[in-house]
Order: sequence, then C-alpha cells, then structure tokens
Amino acid sequence: MDTSYGAAARAAGRLLDLLARGGAAEEFARPAEEARAAGACADELAFLARATEVALTVHRTLGQHRRREAELEALFDTAGDLAALRDLDSVLRAIVRRARTLLRSDVAYLTLHDPAAGDTYMRVTEGSVSAAFQQLRLAMGDGLGGLVAQTARPYASTDYRTDTRFRHVPAIDEGVAEEGLCGILGVPLRLGTRVIGVLFAADRAPREFSPEAIALLASLADHAAIAIDSARRLEETRAALAELDAANRTARAQSAAISRAAETHDRLMDLVLRGGGVGDLARDIAGILGGGLVVHGADGEELARVRCPTLV
Repeated sequence: MDTSYGAAARAAGRLLDLLARGGAAEEFARPAEEARAAGACADELAFLARATEVALTVHRTLGQHRRREAELEALFDTAGDLAALRDLDSVLRAIVRRARTLLRSDVAYLTLHDPAAGDTYMRVTEGSVSAAFQQLRLAMGDGLGGLVAQTARPYASTDYRTDTRFRHVPAIDEGVAEEGLCGILGVPLRLGTRVIGVLFAADRAPREFSPEAIALLASLADHAAIAIDSARRLEETRAALAELDAANRTARAQSAAISRAAETHDRLMDLVLRGGGVGDLARDIAGILGGGLVVHGADGEELARVRCPTLV
C-alpha cells in the first residue's frame, strides 16, 4: 500500500469517526486537507471530496433527527405538564414559557379572543419589556396576529417591520417597535374550527422560521388550546359550584328563619288561646329574641317590662 493511498484511507476512516462521535461540521474538511498534504492523488482527493460531502449530509441529517427527537420529547413533556395544571393563569404562563424555550426565541406571547369586542388581546408574555406591547389589542385581520386569528392559519415574517404582506396599524407597529421585534411567528390556538387565540414566538433580530419550527409551535398550540379549554371549564365548574353552595347556604338560612317564625307564631298563639296576658307575651317574646323588652300602650303607658332596667 503506497503512502498516498494510506493517507486517503486514513482520511476516510477519520470521516467515519467524526460521524460516529458527532463532530463539529468544520472538522469534516480536515481529513481531506491532511490527505492532500500527505500526497494523495487527484482521484483520491476527488473521492475524499465526495466522501466529505456525503458525510456532511449525513451529519446534518443526524443533527436534524436529534433536534427533532429532543423537540418531540420536550413537546411530550409539555403536554403532560399542561394536563397536570388546573389554574388558567398557570396554564397560560406555562405555554408561553415552553414556546420561548422550544423555539429558542427572545420573546413568546399569547393573545386570546374577546367575543364581546370581536378582537384579540394580549394575555401573557415571556421575555417582553415593553408595557405598550403587553397591552396590545389586535382587530381581526390587523397585523400578523390579527391575520392568524382571522384565517386560522400560521404566518411567519422574517422582519415584520418591513413586511408588506400584513395590514400595518399604528398601535401595533408602535408596540412592536418599542419591543424591538423583527422576526415573528404566529400560530392559531384552535378548538375544532374555532380560534380561541394566537401563540407567538419572536426575535429581536431578523429570523427565517423553518417549516420545522412552524410545525413545532403549531403542535404546542394544539396541546395548549386543549389545556386552556380544560382550565376554563374547570374554573367555570368551580364558580358554578361556589354559586350553588352560596345559594344553598342562603336557602338553609331562609328555611331556618321561616321555621323559627312559624314556631314563634304557634307558641304565641297558644299562649293567647290559653289566656296569657301582656306580661306573659312580653316574657315569651323577650326569651325568643334573647334580650329585654318593654311594651307600651297606644297612649304611651307602659304595659310590661322584661329584663330592662327602669330609667329614673
């Protein structure tokens, strides 16, 4: 085996080693360079160039698979976490926090649909620093988020500030500018055919969102919409149960009052029928009320006094 052939073989072996240990992409050019320095011929260098190209393709594919596996695992964990939460605010905060983490974005935020106003409003943000941005409302069709809410389709912009595909309105543009956002991705939160809000990931620099990133955020939004609906239904159930409990307490109190009134009526009527006088009635009434009692006649004269001191 000549020296150049040995160098080419070693270079090919190095490429396989790099693939096996997940070496950095820039390392894959070195084996061919070392073979060239060792005197490899043109055919061998051409073979190594092709082998390096294939190795880099495999390296990228493996990297994509690893990232996708990590993302799916994180998405699975997120679904489990959301299912365990029962408070709506906790659910919403968990959603935007995971969106920011999964998309590795500077900011994540979520808007919810307001049926009464017919628009969407900013509900939760993560990484935001602008008060104006945190209070934005988006009419249907306005801006990127309003278009997502109107069409129930995801939209992404590499640099929203200069993107003419969207209907720009001053309030939204000012909020986005104050937050310093450029690249924005928004996906709908859907329950069947109904859009209940929009989930966003955004960067403060231009960003091209890949189809994989869009699909990942859309998958998170699907889980999030179910968690939001479940939390809302649970809160409504809790509120209804609290109202029912309050109504039951009121009914029991009213029933007890009516029972006491009926008992008192029967007791006093029995006393009257037995020939009891004003003093007897006063003593019974004072006992029922648990206090003192003074009875005066039509002309102001005192008819009876029970447990009340006489004023001098």
